[in-house]
Amino acid sequence: MTTETTGWNQRFGHTMMRTLATPQVMLARGEGCYVWDVEGNRYLDFLAGIAVNSLGHAHPVLVDAVSTQVATLAHVSNYFATPPQLELAERLTRITGAGEQGRVYFGNSGTEANEAAFKLARLNRGSGHRTRVLALHNAFHGRTMGSLALTGKPQMREAFEPMPSGVEHIDSTIEALEASINDHVAALFVEPIKGEAGVIDLPTGFLQRARELTEKHGALLIIDEIQTGVGRTGRWFAYEHAGILPDAVTIAKGMAGGIPIGALVTFGHASELFVRGQHGSTFGGNPLATAAANAVLGEIERAGLVQNAAVRGEQLRHVILGFDSPLIHVLRGQGLLVGIGLSEPHAHRLSDAALAEGLIINAPNESSIRIAPPLVVGDAEIADFRERFGRALATMAA
Repeated sequence: MTTETTGWNQRFGHTMMRTLATPQVMLARGEGCYVWDVEGNRYLDFLAGIAVNSLGHAHPVLVDAVSTQVATLAHVSNYFATPPQLELAERLTRITGAGEQGRVYFGNSGTEANEAAFKLARLNRGSGHRTRVLALHNAFHGRTMGSLALTGKPQMREAFEPMPSGVEHIDSTIEALEASINDHVAALFVEPIKGEAGVIDLPTGFLQRARELTEKHGALLIIDEIQTGVGRTGRWFAYEHAGILPDAVTIAKGMAGGIPIGALVTFGHASELFVRGQHGSTFGGNPLATAAANAVLGEIERAGLVQNAAVRGEQLRHVILGFDSPLIHVLRGQGLLVGIGLSEPHAHRLSDAALAEGLIINAPNESSIRIAPPLVVGDAEIADFRERFGRALATMAA
């Protein structure tokens, strides 16, 4: 441990805003699916920065792209266009399915993408009668005021109320959709898998019915793919599993492998709602971030990592079920976004036990474990996970 890292936990508690607990570990470097702390201990990273590090750590494609771009042109403001910005916008309209009518807005995070989407919803007023915006109970869309209003977790909103008006939260059921969507609804916001709630799947047929009802009533279907997008579920975007296209999709986490970026992509008539001057971002879509995203998305495509997520996700589920542990109640999610529903409220204990065994996973709540390894994960890392997670499970039975 160097002088720069000595007493880091006390320094963290003294200098960092009290919105976060002091972490258990300070990380110093990473390579592939592994990271090392400042004391030299190695960890298998099966959280990937919460589904961010699509290519793992220090991938040469990303390192080269960022190094080249920062030495060429890092930032120019939104008064100018740059080649990587346009390349990324065209790439996103292609892989999302938005096509020739698609448009892209760039921000710096998933929260900012959802803020832009909230504004988009407000513009879909029709003749003025569409004033309602629907979102789902227990969903998470971010922590800024607009995205927080959309977030269906009252405990997150209470300290900051009143929220921006017009948002209503409904149950994640087809019956609730049918009872709630009418001609006064401007938009419906949906996470295809509720990641922060513990990797909770929507009911079968939910997205298809949501698409039918929003089309019928002129509402926008806005799908939040911040956590599920960019190949994580074994498709480029989770809505592809349902065989639908939304009116807008928000993207962030895995898009640039750790370089902050977010995007709102619109489809069809939704692309005509924003007009000049209604939204903007100083850093959004700058050449450094968009070059990074192009490199990451290009490598995902070149290396077949979307398919790898589907294959490795099945392997991972087989390994987890193979433990035949009474603590493992149910598996949720798709591809390399895996949720373990526990039979007892011991998720934080299990997560801590895994960390002690050199495995990074996450407990979003006391009954759920979230696993989201880099998309580059292979046989060796799956085998290592089996060993480390197995040892952590064994400590729970002791």
